[in-house]
Parts: sequence; structure tokens; C-alpha cells
Amino acid sequence: MLVVKNLSKTYNKGKVAVDNLSLEINDGEIFGFIGHNGAGKTTTIKCCVGILDFEEGEITLDNISVVENPIEYKKQIAYLTDNPDLYEQLTGIQFLNFICDIYGISKDVRLERINKYAHIFEIDSYLGDMISSYSHGMKQKLALISAIIRKPKLLVLDEPFVGLDPKASFLVKEIMKEMCKEGSSIFFSTHVLEVAEKLCDHIAIIKNGKLVAKGTLEEVKGDKSLEDVFMELVNHE
Repeated sequence: MLVVKNLSKTYNKGKVAVDNLSLEINDGEIFGFIGHNGAGKTTTIKCCVGILDFEEGEITLDNISVVENPIEYKKQIAYLTDNPDLYEQLTGIQFLNFICDIYGISKDVRLERINKYAHIFEIDSYLGDMISSYSHGMKQKLALISAIIRKPKLLVLDEPFVGLDPKASFLVKEIMKEMCKEGSSIFFSTHVLEVAEKLCDHIAIIKNGKLVAKGTLEEVKGDKSLEDVFMELVNHE
């Protein structure tokens, strides 16, 4: 379980990006994080994956603190941005093997997983090519494979469907469901409210660094659409 308790993050010029935010993400659950541009989604996520320091609060995954034990914490997670930076001087297969080496994945297991997901995403014939020759969508697929093959306890995605074609987006959603059935948790931000409405077990809506709603999909939206609820909350002063 990921537990974020009373998280606050302020930037150098005094801008409060995240203000006393608390949430919990249970094992086997897909948790959607929604908000307008600049609401604090990415800052929250970067704190949760150990990229950004924070002034107040605590973040733990299965009682392991991101502050007190960052290496053990990060071994359990995988994080993908909407525009991943990859080692473009490597081929696709070299990059995936590099990731597997870091996380101690055996040769037999990595071969099975790489073959499976490269075939699913239809990039198996391109793994021998330099990453620098890949399109944005292919890079996104390679980055996703590098995260999925690690079977992380927590998969954190910032706008995961950006740059993916409709088929790849569908496959990602199916893989997310599969991972949750195996005990992983998914924490992802999105602007695509229809995706959140169809995919998520729990959601949270953030505005100006503060959570303005959280709970199950039914608790948050009631008999309205998620889009209607979101617009009401973000437009309310």
C-alpha cells in the first residue's frame, strides 16, 4: 500500500505546489489522479517516486519510507513520464537488458517477458534498431515495456496515454488490469476523464495543490459524469 500523509511541497519563490495532501493506494488497485494544468499532479507524483524532496509529510510503500530508505523504496516502483528520456545511443534490446541488469532479472525471465510485451506492442522487429531512430510512440512503448517487465509493486504513470495510438492505449489498459490482478498497484495522472471513469477503482481530484475530492468512482461522481463533477470542482471558487 502506498500512503501519502500530509504532503506539502513549496518551490523556491514561495509557490505552494502541494498543500497538506493525503491519500492511500491499496494493493491491486488502479488509482486515477486528475487535475488541471499546474494543479500539482506532477509535483505530487515526483515526490511519490523520490525525485523531489518535500518539506512536510511522509510517503511510504508497504511501510518503507521514500525519505529514510530511498533505495529499497525505489526497488519496488516503476515510474514513467509522458515523454520518457531513454538512452538513444542504445538499441531497444540493449536498453531493456540494461534495465533488467539493474533490477536483477534473470536471463530466462527477461527473455520471456521481453518477447511477450515486445510482441504485444508490435515492436519486436525494431528491438535491434537504435532508439534514436524510434518515433515518439515507439519510445513510449519501449519505456512501458521496461517498466512492466520489472513487475513493480507500484507502477506510477504521468499521462501514460500521450503519444500512443488507440490500439496501444487499449493494450496498456488491459496490461494495467492484468498487473493489478497479480497484486501490483497503479497510480496515474490523466486529462482523459473518460479513461479514468472506465478504468479506475479510486480517483482523486486536485486543485491548486489541494485535494478537492477523493474516493471510489461512485463516491466522487454520484449519478453525474466524472466530467461534470470535475468541471464543477475546478470552476468553484
